[in-house]
Amino acid sequence: MSTQPPTVQLITSRDNPLIQRLRKLGQDALAYRKLGEVWLEGDHLCSAALHRGQVVPLAVVADTAWLGEHGLASSSDALAARISQLARQALKVVVVPEALFKGFTGLESPARLGFVLGRPLTTDTASGTNPGLMSGVPTVVLDRLQDAGNVGSVLRSASALGVKQVVAMKGTAGLWSPKVLRAGMGAHFALHLVEQVSPSQLNALGVPLVATSSHADHELHQAPLPAPCAWVMGHEGQGVGAEVMALCEMTVSIPQPGGEESLNVAAAAAICLYESLRRGR
Repeated sequence: MSTQPPTVQLITSRDNPLIQRLRKLGQDALAYRKLGEVWLEGDHLCSAALHRGQVVPLAVVADTAWLGEHGLASSSDALAARISQLARQALKVVVVPEALFKGFTGLESPARLGFVLGRPLTTDTASGTNPGLMSGVPTVVLDRLQDAGNVGSVLRSASALGVKQVVAMKGTAGLWSPKVLRAGMGAHFALHLVEQVSPSQLNALGVPLVATSSHADHELHQAPLPAPCAWVMGHEGQGVGAEVMALCEMTVSIPQPGGEESLNVAAAAAICLYESLRRGR
């Protein structure tokens, strides 16, 4: 959080390099990997980042939500007051016309506030045997999950249920994409996140891997779960891949007396993580 008033700049041209960059960050799921920046949109995500101590280099605000120089907001607008308060905790504020904000937002109804963060240090795509992995901590491994909503939901459950780390295998939806960020509802800032990991690097986790499977060693409620462990959640249609499954110490199934073929992967993750928490692990 900045202790000094931010510098404030007005930008009105859609051809401005910052506006072009924001358009890519807001609408291209993997632009953060190329540009080295992350776009958070909306007061909830921005507030969550500040709450977790994130330093915010840049806030972007629509002029209709800014109380101050270049702003058009009314002092009686409570939401504008909140947005302005959050934006002032950045090092710099850029004010843009609301019509221009609509050109780079990823939302149908623009939130009128966004933060640009440097790519988080906890995301590490370095090569080698241990690409930034924490060893010996409760972990979730995402094996090629494709749906951004599922990925964000798993992150949210992981944060709520005591997991320290989420590891995304190559082929998983980008953890810092706008849709995953929105689905995660701020969980990103409570977790150590590592992505683009290969199966050969998972040994660095230093904990047993446990996967869900319909052809399982144990039912979840009876399984001798190791503590801590790394829960492996697989692709929505194909499940856990053979190479990763071969590394798992145990497989468990979730009883489904209602007769459904399978559970949504985000729901399965929440159930498994809660069972680990329930046992005090």
